[in-house]
Amino acid sequence: MKMEKILSKMMDTMNSVKTPRITALRDLHDAETGPFSILIGTILSARTKDESTTKVVKVLFSKYKNPKQLANAKLKDVEKIIKSIGFYHVKSKRIIEVAKIIDSKYKGKVPEDLDTLVQLPGVGRKTANCVLVYAFEKPAIPVDIHVHRISNRLGLVETKNPEETEQELMKKVDKKFWIDINDTFVMYGQNICKPISPMCDVCKIKRSCKFYKSKNAS
Repeated sequence: MKMEKILSKMMDTMNSVKTPRITALRDLHDAETGPFSILIGTILSARTKDESTTKVVKVLFSKYKNPKQLANAKLKDVEKIIKSIGFYHVKSKRIIEVAKIIDSKYKGKVPEDLDTLVQLPGVGRKTANCVLVYAFEKPAIPVDIHVHRISNRLGLVETKNPEETEQELMKKVDKKFWIDINDTFVMYGQNICKPISPMCDVCKIKRSCKFYKSKNAS
């Protein structure tokens, strides 16, 4: 099945069950909060539920409105704000460190290319690709656990980790669809194609799904 059809049928499935809650990064993008808040939001979102990320980022940026302000923040003050999310001690240090680099080295502007972004502390390929997609609307494929799981379940790829999945999807999928993959697949993974007990009965792409076929093989 072509990616255009997969994305379309995923949205049809989700809307037929209930309108899916948008992801934290899509929420930040739609709120037009700017590249820096999306960068920080992505760092904070690791191993954290979207609802928690969204709340914390809004409070954080109501107090620290730009890289300079966050760069000069006291660690304990940032920790208080983001205490509800996972690994808040480490993440507090990291986002202040990133803010200092963005402020001093890049004059307050978030870099727009992958190679520069991954040099920032705590920024791997997934985070960098999220910034490219959600902050700058540049084609990239951020691969998290949902994108990795669903791509393998569908049989789009046969990979062992998200890095391999990204490389395979980049080879196989037309670039014009890259920007939509993360957002749609993540929503689908949260709402329908869950890690445990996926809702195969309502899924409109199950007939093309390797996982579903193997599960129901007689």
